[in-house]
Amino acid sequence: MTVLTRFAPSPTGKIHVGNARTALFCWLFAKSNGGRFMLRLDDTDAERSTDAFAQGIINDLAWLGLNHDLTAKQSERFNKYDAVFEKLRSDGLIYACYETPEELELKRKRQLSRGKPPVYDRAALNLSADEIAAFEQEGRKPHYRFKLSGHPVIWEDLVRDTQKIDTASLSDPVLVRADGTYLYTLPSVVDDLEFGVTHIIRGEDHVTNTATQVEIIQALDGTIPIFAHHPLLVMADGSALS
Repeated sequence: MTVLTRFAPSPTGKIHVGNARTALFCWLFAKSNGGRFMLRLDDTDAERSTDAFAQGIINDLAWLGLNHDLTAKQSERFNKYDAVFEKLRSDGLIYACYETPEELELKRKRQLSRGKPPVYDRAALNLSADEIAAFEQEGRKPHYRFKLSGHPVIWEDLVRDTQKIDTASLSDPVLVRADGTYLYTLPSVVDDLEFGVTHIIRGEDHVTNTATQVEIIQALDGTIPIFAHHPLLVMADGSALS
């Protein structure tokens, strides 16, 4: 197996010390194992991503001596994501939801006030054809969620050892916003599979995301990468350094 790691910043601002640290870990791991290091620009946010920020990231990595072996831009790969989205949808693993952000926030507050975790209740799965037609007549555009299995996801993390996330405790993740744009999750999985990323090294704030991504990978019959979630940089008082 040839090791391939990836550093995946969003070019919506300048690189910061936390990003640089993750890039260094990815580069060192790849090079120490005779592998390759990929820079993936997660630029699906067209309003905030700029060529100037992307070039700045490339320049900063070069200044740090972290030269990458290949580059990918998510903004050039929407056809790939669309194809996978349609496959998952046809397999019954993606469903449309019509709640507004305000309605979702109200649900969340109600659950918290009752001492319950703010997990999406899958109400959209029980909508009748008439209710859906009424929403669409009203002008609502659906967002789309991936239906989690409700089973535990377990993996051996290179940093945190055995990890277990019960997907029954998670909300079905939104993959596509009501405006039709992709969130991070699906494009990231598609790219990791297509480019053959073997090791995903990133901050521990992504641990929960990993359970969701593993389930999508399994739904696509893909090979699950090896994960390593490192601690985040913080100030002495525990606040975020970046």
